[in-house]
Amino acid sequence: MLANILFFSGLAGLASSTIFLLLVALAAIRHRWGHYDHETAGAVLPKVALLKPLCGLEPDLELNLETFFLQDYPSFEIIFGARHSSDPALEVVHALRRRYPQVKAKVVLSGEPNSPNAKVCSLEKMCAAASGNYLVISDSDVRVDSGYLQAVISPLLGEKVGMVTCLYRGVPTGGIWSRLEALGMSVEMTSGVIVADVLEGMRFALGPTMAIRRDVLDATGGLRELADYCADDYVLGQKVHQLGWKVALSPHVIDHVVISREFQPSILHQIRWMKSTRFSRGLAHIGTGLTFATPYGFLAAAGALIAQQPALAMALIGWAVTNRILMALISGWGVVRDPRALRDCWLYPVRDLMGFCFWCASFIGDTVVWRQDVYRLEPGGKMKRVEPSAAEKPESEAVAVDNLA
Repeated sequence: MLANILFFSGLAGLASSTIFLLLVALAAIRHRWGHYDHETAGAVLPKVALLKPLCGLEPDLELNLETFFLQDYPSFEIIFGARHSSDPALEVVHALRRRYPQVKAKVVLSGEPNSPNAKVCSLEKMCAAASGNYLVISDSDVRVDSGYLQAVISPLLGEKVGMVTCLYRGVPTGGIWSRLEALGMSVEMTSGVIVADVLEGMRFALGPTMAIRRDVLDATGGLRELADYCADDYVLGQKVHQLGWKVALSPHVIDHVVISREFQPSILHQIRWMKSTRFSRGLAHIGTGLTFATPYGFLAAAGALIAQQPALAMALIGWAVTNRILMALISGWGVVRDPRALRDCWLYPVRDLMGFCFWCASFIGDTVVWRQDVYRLEPGGKMKRVEPSAAEKPESEAVAVDNLA
């Protein structure tokens, strides 16, 4: 009886993950060679404000930020946001401003946040300091090429598009845990996004890049409406879609640098991300459990071994491993062109097993740790701070804007 339960449960999981793999392959073909709207080709490119929230030093921070100073774009400004002037990330910003004096830049000091999502609180003040109707919100751990701004702004010139977002490659910064997390970004994240785009269209955005017009942002209620959410990017994209605008998934791919190098911070970060999707996506998150292959391969193999069929057990494990290697090649290399996904495709079955464990862990409890603060997640994705933190203290520094023409 036990052997049958294990075998058929695992076999069902292998079947569902194989169907998902086929969907990934079809979605990859559509994304790479599909027809994109070129009605805005040749249009005059508008002035753009790049919003870059900062919080402390991160691996490769200077290299990441420098790529935004090197944009091949006619008119743009970069607005950096930090809580206080003592943030060490600002030393990197000041050095880059001296190196590229021709690029207009500002630093906005926002003080302590008055809502759970500190990044959104900072972005709200940065947005107020920005000029123009076109905004690009991009995280500090992102690296881009010189054509990035033009690639994400051009689709916004069409009347139907209200927001543009991008897929990304994971870039490790040292160590096996960073390497595995980066592989998950390139493969697992990419696969889920392109399949969602095929099945229902983009109804969300990805935080590393969110390009949006100010009039669209205002129509959603503004950034203030996102300040209580953990997955603010998902919610903003959802609001744009609900208002009738298109959220466009650009064919342009960027690099997302993995900050966590050690075991504990890497694992906690991935569990926090998975737990936030549980509260944001509801039933869709439950369905994610059927997209993994490696755990089901081992489950079915265990049933086969109990039934004394070792050859069948090896075949089932081989099926699962082959499934995940193919997904790494299709999504990681075929879609986002990550050379590490090509080289490390043999490692992806391990990352797939880890991803399943993170998914299981997402159902344990309702609290997450973010920047040393503890939050409780609520249905719909809102969060509340459950332990005192610096954010509850009176502001020690007034909001200020430092301009450099």
